[in-house]
Amino acid sequence: MKELKRWITALLIIIFVGVNAQEKKRFKIHTIAFYNLENLFDTINDVTKNDEASPMMEIKANRVEIYKKKVHNMASVIADVGSEVTNNTPALVGVCEIENVNVLEDVVNDPLLLGKDYGIVHFESPDNRGIDVGLLYQKSLFQVVSKSTHALKIYDDTSRKRINTRDQLLVTGQLDGETVHVIVNHWPSRRGGESRSRPKRVAAAKLNKRLMDSLQSIDPYAKIITMGDLNDNPNNASVKDVLKAQRKKEKVDFKGIYNPFIDMYKKGLGTGGYRDSWSLFDQIMVTKPLLEKDYTNWTYYKAGIFNKNYLINKKGRWEGYPFRSFADGGFTGGYSDHFPVYIYLIKEVKEDNTTEKKRIKGNF
Repeated sequence: MKELKRWITALLIIIFVGVNAQEKKRFKIHTIAFYNLENLFDTINDVTKNDEASPMMEIKANRVEIYKKKVHNMASVIADVGSEVTNNTPALVGVCEIENVNVLEDVVNDPLLLGKDYGIVHFESPDNRGIDVGLLYQKSLFQVVSKSTHALKIYDDTSRKRINTRDQLLVTGQLDGETVHVIVNHWPSRRGGESRSRPKRVAAAKLNKRLMDSLQSIDPYAKIITMGDLNDNPNNASVKDVLKAQRKKEKVDFKGIYNPFIDMYKKGLGTGGYRDSWSLFDQIMVTKPLLEKDYTNWTYYKAGIFNKNYLINKKGRWEGYPFRSFADGGFTGGYSDHFPVYIYLIKEVKEDNTTEKKRIKGNF
């Protein structure tokens, strides 16, 4: 909390005061988040999917009640991310590990989110586990212009059969009147070992890069946000060598990309844990136009890992790690085996003459 107050104070001092020290400026601020919802499956057996292997289907008693609790938990976290700074829920939330659009409808219709009127962008993926990615957006803040899903074509290195995995979701829209592109990812897992599975994530990064290149070929100044559970850390080849994500803003090339989670990973922070080590697979990256110090347009300000105390397991073999929903064939009452991540975007609010007169009179 002290750290939060320090950087809010820094924001007020450094940004909210203009070149003329007597001229104070006002800013809008939005949270953009990503959250792996950890096996958010419904209670109905879908014969077209492998959902019978999901943790939800393994539960025999009180399945409906457990599902409702799981949905409410997901909604409560989404409602909380960034709220201390923005006094609002996120404008955009990328999600993964969801079975279908129905589970997302249940999340956004939870009492904690219902009043925010979230829209949903979702396509069915061919993933063998039956899980997809999606995007939630506040309709009052973001208007969808186009949406598309892009298949990742990878093959088994022995049989050469295609491996069905998650598609990448591309959504273009107007964020308070400004065009922003969002790509939501859930890259192939490390099943079989990091080294053996590495080419699959490299292929996923190449697809992601092609999507960004295509957007930048149309508009070199495209504001692109790519986010997701990459199943790779910021220092792995997919992120470092393929996307060429940079640690420092000043080193980002004209069509390059900035990854604020590199420094967090170097400090030992993570969004998930396994075998006594932290990983930072969940990341959000932005292209250079979002780094420009032109606050009349949407500009990147800060990134973070949302790891509040209630999201941390207090006991057992997962102590200190994210308080996951499912373990040992049952529901724990927890949230997810991943912490959410987020960034803040800020934009200067232009005051008209009427507003300025009111402010001068002390009504603000």
